[in-house]
Amino acid sequence: MIRDQQVLDGLVDLVRRFVRERLVPAESEVEASNAIPPAIIQDMRELGLFGLSIPEEYGGLGLTMEEEIALAFELGYASPAFRSVIGTNNGIGSQGIIVDGTEAQKAYWLPRFASGQAIGSFALTEPDVGSDAGSVKTTAVRDGDHYILNGTKRYITNAPLADVFTLMARTGGPGPGGVTAFLVRSDSPGLSLGAPDGKMGQRGTRTCDVILDDCRVPADAVIGGVEGQGFKTAMKVLNRGRIHIAGVCVGAAERLCDEATAFAKARVQFGKPIAEHQLVQAMLADSLTETYAARCMVAETAKRFDRGDRIIKEAAATKLFCSEMVGRVADRAVQVHGGAGYMHASAVEHFYRDVRLFRLYEGTSQIQQIIIAREMCNT
Repeated sequence: MIRDQQVLDGLVDLVRRFVRERLVPAESEVEASNAIPPAIIQDMRELGLFGLSIPEEYGGLGLTMEEEIALAFELGYASPAFRSVIGTNNGIGSQGIIVDGTEAQKAYWLPRFASGQAIGSFALTEPDVGSDAGSVKTTAVRDGDHYILNGTKRYITNAPLADVFTLMARTGGPGPGGVTAFLVRSDSPGLSLGAPDGKMGQRGTRTCDVILDDCRVPADAVIGGVEGQGFKTAMKVLNRGRIHIAGVCVGAAERLCDEATAFAKARVQFGKPIAEHQLVQAMLADSLTETYAARCMVAETAKRFDRGDRIIKEAAATKLFCSEMVGRVADRAVQVHGGAGYMHASAVEHFYRDVRLFRLYEGTSQIQQIIIAREMCNT
């Protein structure tokens, strides 16, 4: 756990240089191959990036939310696919174990996640279940000292790479109270993967279906050893996840501002750089202003998280604003570039596609609006 500002500054600087000198130059390769080079993944392991949020006693860095956000700003500067490789180990793939797992589950999985030796994934979404997470249809039936799972999980990030899934299945009646969280190994009998999804953006991030056909898992795979707590476990990890994603959105927006500004200073039209034309200046200024507002919003919400404040409303508002903001900044960046911004050779082209997903996962913008309004009315 970092408490020394000088040490944190050194770590941030190290990650900043890694992102700009190692990741950014590899973006075109990732776009072309739809895969993160293994050498880069190994570099991430050696930098400790797989264990940012995992407690020190399990081999991680044990960063606070505020410290984690400082690194999320930097990681967001490169293609989101790079961050996704480590994202599930630090976020939804591990946090359920951290907050509700048994000591045995923590002792076994968390050191493996922190080192990058194992990849964790989170399997909640189903073909007919997305935002309505309490309506999970995948079933888990007790059979002696095992459970038999049946169902399909959809759009599961890092599924093709995962060693274990934090997977939600129904053990009881209807509604959230009937949902239980399981740790399901990827080599479990009866578990198979669908074909890799073809996505609009975020090439290099692997997602696919997870198919459970009489999948047999031991009873001690239940997170925390208690049935019916799965929905609560999922909800507990969302605040941290939403703040983290908001921080990544800020990093992406800062990259887009830099790309748009550099192009505007170099591109000459009507006898002068387009950066000297007021309508272009307006687009640049609006993008910088929104990005700065978002950075301040994320930093403040992270501080409140670390204080232990109730921040359901603030986390939802932060994720809503930042994910919508980066979409607007990406659109302006393409506009500043003109036709060049529509070409695959331009970084803003793939960022335009990549950042669209931020408005969908960790709860859509509309779900965030519902949460915010509900919290306002219940205060």
